[in-house]
Amino acid sequence: MKSGFRISLALGALMSAVLLTAHPAPAMSAPGDVVGKVTVGYQGWFAAKGDGSPFNGWWHQAPSPSGQGIKDWPDTREYTKLYATTYQNLGNGQPAKLFSSFDQSTVDVHFKWMKEYGIDCAALQRFNPTGGEGPVRDSVTRRVRNAAEKYGVKFYIMYDVTGWTNMQTQMKTDWTNKMSAYTSSPMYAKQNGKPVVDIWGLGFNDGAHPFTNAQGTDVIAWFKSQGCYVIGGVPRDWRTSTAFASMHHSFDMISPWLIGSIGSVSSSNSTYTNYFVPDEADCKAHNIDYQPCVLPGDNSVRQRVHGDLMWRMFYNEIKAGAQAIYISMYDEYNEGNQIAKTAENASMLPVGSNFRGLDEDGTICSSDYYLRIAGDGGKMLKGIMPLTEIRPTVPNAPLIASIQGPMDPAASGDGTVLRFGSRGSASLAMLSLPVKTTALSIYDNGGRLVAQVPVVNNGAVWSGAHASGMMASRGGYVVRATDGKHAVARTFVLQ
Repeated sequence: MKSGFRISLALGALMSAVLLTAHPAPAMSAPGDVVGKVTVGYQGWFAAKGDGSPFNGWWHQAPSPSGQGIKDWPDTREYTKLYATTYQNLGNGQPAKLFSSFDQSTVDVHFKWMKEYGIDCAALQRFNPTGGEGPVRDSVTRRVRNAAEKYGVKFYIMYDVTGWTNMQTQMKTDWTNKMSAYTSSPMYAKQNGKPVVDIWGLGFNDGAHPFTNAQGTDVIAWFKSQGCYVIGGVPRDWRTSTAFASMHHSFDMISPWLIGSIGSVSSSNSTYTNYFVPDEADCKAHNIDYQPCVLPGDNSVRQRVHGDLMWRMFYNEIKAGAQAIYISMYDEYNEGNQIAKTAENASMLPVGSNFRGLDEDGTICSSDYYLRIAGDGGKMLKGIMPLTEIRPTVPNAPLIASIQGPMDPAASGDGTVLRFGSRGSASLAMLSLPVKTTALSIYDNGGRLVAQVPVVNNGAVWSGAHASGMMASRGGYVVRATDGKHAVARTFVLQ
């Protein structure tokens, strides 16, 4: 894999020309667990034969090419429990296996990634729980709570009314008897001091969502009477839908759905003008918070352009004044718009299958690439990173600098060793730093501080990012270590 620091000098010049000072947009509500934060939609709806779930079968995925079920193949290297399929082996010779959301270990992996990549909150999708899938969804909800509490990630319930004929009464019962108990979790999302509930699908006015303005308004009012902060997952054209105007304006937060309407950078740009800006103005006029959705694009139909689409959506929405971001979706491999770790190339795909890796357009992308974009987008939303239309997230895995071995020279003749190399590859260079330290300081050749890297348990890892979140460009740098009495510095070059 090529180093993530092979960034052209021209890119750095371009970036400096377009950087703007980013500040979180003024919100109707103060920052909380959703305002000022990035939330991902979490399905948790994959099952496999032998996973112990009530289905005892495959759900939202299939074990063979004839059933397929998923559009993209996950990167399964970090899962501890997987299930055999009848696909041919992966290109690297490993058996082709898939995970199940029914396993706590799977949900733990997903929430661990959220924490590692700076994702603030997960909206757990909950469809009609009165049917056959209800017991599985109840079990996954418990697993989500466990994982959220284990890794310190917020979560909330997001009801989807698609095909739910009696949602007006059954949703209230479900909340009262089951879901409201989860608000006692310290990780259940609160906004304005209230537990968050999202209702997706009101106002679509089609066969799968035939609910009236009055029905929707009644459900929203009921949840508010229960002390909840209510988000509405609404159609893209919600603002011009006069038949549902009073319902839309009764939500605490509006989150328009954009899957299917944006599939390119140009369509994101036109949506900025025609939807993001006037939507934000309408929400502000009615004292409603605004949470548009960012999507990575459907990889199976080549919409992603190695991250350009997703970054442009972050840029356009934050520039328009969005107070929060909803990423659709986190784990939706069956619809091709997941940001969770995905097969990078043919070596990670079943031989003879029609799946595409993240390198489908010829650009090598690490499996965590879209998680890294989500983390950088969150920094830009919060004003930690300047507003920029130039995507700072490099497609390849970042160059890693790590200290390995004992830090105390007395314990080892080699002292501290600083190694450089791409994630998963051999080291490209080594530097000896014979000083025991608690932090490393990295400077550019102009003497400007680039990053301070803490040393934990005798080791340190530098992601290659400046303190601002921008990735370092190629060139000469200096690493300095000190124990308070003695200091040592070494030069190195990123190339």
